[in-house]
Amino acid sequence: MTRALIVLLALAPLAACAPAYEPAPEPLPAVAPLPPTPVAGMSGLESREPDACHAKSYVSALGQPGTIIPSLGVTRDYRVVEYRGIEPQEYDPLRIVFRLDAAGNIYNIDCG
Repeated sequence: MTRALIVLLALAPLAACAPAYEPAPEPLPAVAPLPPTPVAGMSGLESREPDACHAKSYVSALGQPGTIIPSLGVTRDYRVVEYRGIEPQEYDPLRIVFRLDAAGNIYNIDCG
């Protein structure tokens, strides 16, 4: 018994060396992100004018098979984008783009 008491008395000062409980730090307040500042003299994306290629003229072709595109009488440049096909990334606001769905039907007509 005395041996256990001696060990406890010897270990008592070590208990003071244990780290104290620290509460979790308070969360930082939320800060709204800053809006981007426009930079003069840098050209980013080309401006897209609404319907510069007159895609509205071919709305009647929506839902029809893509094989009718040559018979529409399109007089300007156009591109046909197959379902999951690869589309080049150069933008031409005057070019008409016919987009086909998985069945080969026209589901969207836009400029690009």
